[in-house]
Amino acid sequence: MLNAIWLGFFLVAFASALWQWLGLGDAEVFSRLVTALFDMAKLSVEIILVLVGTMTLWLGFLAIAEKAGLIRLLARLLDPLFRRLLPEVPSGHPAAGHITMNFAANVLGLDNAATPIGLKAMHALQSLNPSKDTASNAQILFLVLNSSSLTLLPVTIFMYRAQQGASDPTAVFLPILLATSASSLVGLLSVALMQRLKLWDPVVLAWLAGIALGMGLLLSTLAGMSAQALAATSTLVGNLTLFGIIIGFLGIAALRRVNVYETFIEGAREGFSFTVSLLPYLVAMLVAIGVLRASGVLDAGLDGIRWLAEAFGWDTRFIDALPTALMKPLSGSGARAMMIETMNTHGVDSFAALLAATFQGSTETTFYVIAVYFGAVGIRRIRHGLGCALLADLAGMLTAIWVCYWFFG
Repeated sequence: MLNAIWLGFFLVAFASALWQWLGLGDAEVFSRLVTALFDMAKLSVEIILVLVGTMTLWLGFLAIAEKAGLIRLLARLLDPLFRRLLPEVPSGHPAAGHITMNFAANVLGLDNAATPIGLKAMHALQSLNPSKDTASNAQILFLVLNSSSLTLLPVTIFMYRAQQGASDPTAVFLPILLATSASSLVGLLSVALMQRLKLWDPVVLAWLAGIALGMGLLLSTLAGMSAQALAATSTLVGNLTLFGIIIGFLGIAALRRVNVYETFIEGAREGFSFTVSLLPYLVAMLVAIGVLRASGVLDAGLDGIRWLAEAFGWDTRFIDALPTALMKPLSGSGARAMMIETMNTHGVDSFAALLAATFQGSTETTFYVIAVYFGAVGIRRIRHGLGCALLADLAGMLTAIWVCYWFFG
């Protein structure tokens, strides 16, 4: 599947470029394609350089948590749920603890912490995988839930809106929460359908009900806050949680007489080697995305959607924000650039800019996640992983459009 998609990106880009050259007289199109190849290769190295530091840092702290027994504790706590959702994972396996910590980091918007923890979880799941080049059911479910990216505190989105001069940087908080919840729910349901998971099991239902109750309580608590108070609370909770986790790891490990410094160094060394191995997969995916974007295929798609919307008599304001939504599964940095471009072009508090910010926070970068997570463990056959992840992306996008029309008119 991944082989066909990757090849398809290049073939579609080449066909589009031929049409622009022969049909539209644009002789510069191939220059743009070649430039995109080298630009994306350079971007891949820049991403890896940033990721090296992040991975080294967090896998060092994870090694401390593992040595202190915290990962095993998390695995035991969530064992009843994971036995039903991840039947391939034995009771008490460390993978359950890593998955839990990864989800917690995503929920709190701690992207820098989520990726290295997620890679650690994927390696743990790979140790249970009988077919090393084919994604297991557990790996697919984990990846799809990562790509749907349930986020309660999208602090980075608030920051970008504040930098652009938004009157209320946190105005998109609830729309993002609703859109990302829809994306995660559809991702879970689609994988459950493909893998025939029994979501009506009392334990699973109890967990889902507990999560829904927790989100309801959170919404009711935050609903009465002013925009400034909400932004301050989001920042404080995210950073306090992040540093609190670190102190918790160190404190518990010290009480259990773990040599925290040497353990950190061992984990950090592992993080460095992990990250360097990702570069070929990242280059492969980003150059394919780059030529697709440079070929003008995305712009042509937007024009087609606008024509269709006008034919049905729909409001077309949402189309101005669609570049962010269409770019998000392909490139996180590209989607971020599209969002900022929309803010600059239409105004940071315009409908298009609000919707673009909601798109940006509603899902994760699906193809990047696939390239990094599956590439890290050598997975080549991804089975239904991509289809379920893209379905979750679509649910997040449609919900974002509906919610923004509801909130912002």
